[in-house]
Amino acid sequence: MLSRPTVPGVRTVSAVEQLLGSRPLTTMRWGLDRTRDLLAALDHPETAFRAVHVGGTNGKGSASASIEAVLRESGHVTGLYTSPHLFRVEERIRVSGRPASADLLERCAEQLLRVSEGSSATYFEVLTVLGFLVFAEAGVEWAVVEVGLGGRLDATNVLSPEACALTSVALEHTAWLGDTLSEVAGEKAGIFKPGVPAALGPLPDEALAVAEARAAKVGSPLLRLGRDATVRDVTVDGAGTSFLYTSAARPGGLRVRVPLPGIHQAFNVGTGLLALEALPLSLSDEIVRSGLAAVHWRGRFEMLEGPGGSCVVDVAHNPAGIAALLDTLRRVAPPRPWVVVFAVLSDKDWRSMLGAVRDAGLQAVLTQAGSAPAERRWDPAAAHGEMPGTTLVPELEEALGRARELAGPGTVVVAGSCHTVAEALDALDAGD
Repeated sequence: MLSRPTVPGVRTVSAVEQLLGSRPLTTMRWGLDRTRDLLAALDHPETAFRAVHVGGTNGKGSASASIEAVLRESGHVTGLYTSPHLFRVEERIRVSGRPASADLLERCAEQLLRVSEGSSATYFEVLTVLGFLVFAEAGVEWAVVEVGLGGRLDATNVLSPEACALTSVALEHTAWLGDTLSEVAGEKAGIFKPGVPAALGPLPDEALAVAEARAAKVGSPLLRLGRDATVRDVTVDGAGTSFLYTSAARPGGLRVRVPLPGIHQAFNVGTGLLALEALPLSLSDEIVRSGLAAVHWRGRFEMLEGPGGSCVVDVAHNPAGIAALLDTLRRVAPPRPWVVVFAVLSDKDWRSMLGAVRDAGLQAVLTQAGSAPAERRWDPAAAHGEMPGTTLVPELEEALGRARELAGPGTVVVAGSCHTVAEALDALDAGD
């Protein structure tokens, strides 16, 4: 977190810390009124830029990063708002591909502090307003904004975007979004707006029916990957994914490569390309290729090599994410054996995730991410008791060492949450 030392040896709390520090990271309250009130008090910075709004259970971050990279390559001043972060909160608010500068964040936080006194807005709501204010102050022309959770009542849904995208729908956050695909899809399709095109990735039939009904109800033109555009001839390696994208705008097909390994990434990026084609912009094939080739998105099947051997870190944190991770491991085929270091948040379906790991014949070392919020920490000891054959090592850094012993010349695979991946990357960097 940011700080401003003004006297040698004395640490002064920054405006960003004052703004966010009193708001618990995990507090959630549905509704848009608090966000709208703060934006109104700041003279509506969210209207200063054009936006693409991206939702989905998995893949929305990768799609958002891809859309932003292409818009930036086309010469526009871009903003990218995503969540959660890996290392620092500044990562969530990017201008032209880089985390917003400390000075800009501080100036905007000071403005927001002046109007937020007494507000019951949550951490995410305040951070969303801060992001929009930063974009306005930085002269952002196009912002790509990732939904935080759900869609309909997410703080980001105050936007009036030029296009929307919905990458995927799977069961997650059932306490908030519902315990059926139809209910989850209804919340996520809540970002659709009258007259605003919406690009859909591959959705289960049950979710697709809900998305189509929502789009028809509000008058949102619907574009579907698999109908209005296709992704074919996908090849995957440890450095990325190549595929042929075909659409009405590109009937001859466009072969692109993105440095994100996995079949699923071809569909995430393809959904992003479909959303880009809905914008009132002319984007040449070369701009699209160059933009996608420059995408940088850490913690998504990120392969590391060190003196101890190979390691893969991936923020997969639900059953669909773990399935994609396992599929990418099989396609990329890093050195075997593969040993999974696993730490998840308590509200995730860890039983299904560990069941998939076990069914794949992989060893799992269960641990804890020390940075996980206390109220969301899972119990790896209890999971170890339920899952015979797993290894319990409570400290994450020690778990990495134990996994390396078990893997030998093979590959250590770290997954479960952003907290887990960030701590593993810190430990692995320190060990270089």
